Amino acid sequence: MTKTVSDNTPLIGANSPFFRIIKEGLDGLVDGEDYYDLLADDVVFEYVMTVPGYPRRVEGRQGIVDLYSDYGTYVTLRSADNLRVHRDPETSVVVLEYEVHGTSAPTGRAYDNRLVSVVTVQDRKVAHWRDYLDPTAIFDAQGWPRSGRA
Repeated sequence: MTKTVSDNTPLIGANSPFFRIIKEGLDGLVDGEDYYDLLADDVVFEYVMTVPGYPRRVEGRQGIVDLYSDYGTYVTLRSADNLRVHRDPETSVVVLEYEVHGTSAPTGRAYDNRLVSVVTVQDRKVAHWRDYLDPTAIFDAQGWPRSGRA
């Protein structure tokens, strides 16, 4: 195991609410000291429900590192909760349902989102990640769309 980022790195550091809830949901199935360390080098991420301008698919651990590198400029997470875990040992698939709570960095508005992540584990690493989230929660927190209407 290797530590990829500082424990206090937003979103993915060992002290982040997101990492802690993901680690709890995948407990006993994956090894890693931070979020990136949980991922296989050739991991594939699919963002099924997302927002405009966000990729639908990212391949490789470095691609995820690059994608999330500026996450803290958008959202500051303060907590994650309401974890529900559904495991299928025959297919090595884990479905994680959870919520994250924080503040939009640019607007100061509350950010509360519910997510479903469908995770495939191979050799104690995340090999595939399919994410579903509520895009309206992101729009509300970021103040989208910006309208000129009175």
